[in-house]
Amino acid sequence: MKAAWYERAGPAQDVLTIGDLPDPVAGPGEVLVRVAVSSVHPSDVKLRAGGRPGVDGIGYPLIVPHSDGAGTIEAVGVGVDPGRVGQRVWLWNGQWQRSHGTCAELIALPEKQAVPLPDAAGFADGACMGIPAMTAHACLFPEGSPNGKTVLVTGGAGVVSFYAIQMAKAAGARVLTTVSSDEKAEYARSAGADHAINYRQENLVEAIMAVTDGHGIDHAIDLEFGYNINAVAETIRPNGAIVGYGSAAIREPALPFYTLMFKRVTLRTELVYLLPDAPRAEGIAYLTEALSGSTLQHAVSAEMPLESIVEAHELIETGTRRGCVLITL
Repeated sequence: MKAAWYERAGPAQDVLTIGDLPDPVAGPGEVLVRVAVSSVHPSDVKLRAGGRPGVDGIGYPLIVPHSDGAGTIEAVGVGVDPGRVGQRVWLWNGQWQRSHGTCAELIALPEKQAVPLPDAAGFADGACMGIPAMTAHACLFPEGSPNGKTVLVTGGAGVVSFYAIQMAKAAGARVLTTVSSDEKAEYARSAGADHAINYRQENLVEAIMAVTDGHGIDHAIDLEFGYNINAVAETIRPNGAIVGYGSAAIREPALPFYTLMFKRVTLRTELVYLLPDAPRAEGIAYLTEALSGSTLQHAVSAEMPLESIVEAHELIETGTRRGCVLITL
């Protein structure tokens, strides 16, 4: 099969190789999927670059990158219903704690990680689900319905944020977001944001309190937890929730503990790779319904062939994309 891989961490142009690898075989409880689209996310790029723990010295002779993708089941292993052959599916955690991800023509993985793709959805839609859409769902719903609440989604031009804004708005929330330019504000509004606050031009606390008539926010979904925590803590209402799924700018933030404690704030981190079975199942059910009815917008920044894998990784690193970057196989 054709695939991309790397044998050591480093810059994309230095370590990514394209070539032929042996076809994988579906083991017991597994399905063999012919991949149509593989999605590149920041976590994939950071892992390849060596910016995440667990790349070097993990014992794999090579790594085929990417966790997300979509394709068609071509074969099944022992214990899997043969009726699944020919089924269109989207994939999650393809390369999580495994050597072979979705950036190859074939992937074998546990059958639960191949979710049936509704007829209304294309492979590109399915390839966007695993990390960004599941993260958005996991950050929004475990604390209860956001109906009637004010939700702050920071980094409104991001891929996770694009889904989170849509989900919160569809559930009946008033949605605030933060952006760094007018262009990004327009993008966030296209997802349904009611207010876009330019954090480079406005004081975040003052802006939040102004647009909420002094009431503040009930729930925050935060891409840059360390950078935003003081402002969010100041504007969160009693019994509110703050969910952080990233903190690249300040990796070890100091917490305004007493501000949070005297509001009885729920503080939670989210890592989609480690979702327990129950919230994972809830997220899959939600996304299946959304894909069936085409009720979610899917932002795709670029679609590239396998031969452009280096360019795809480098596009993620520029931070200029608006949506998922897809590799077509």
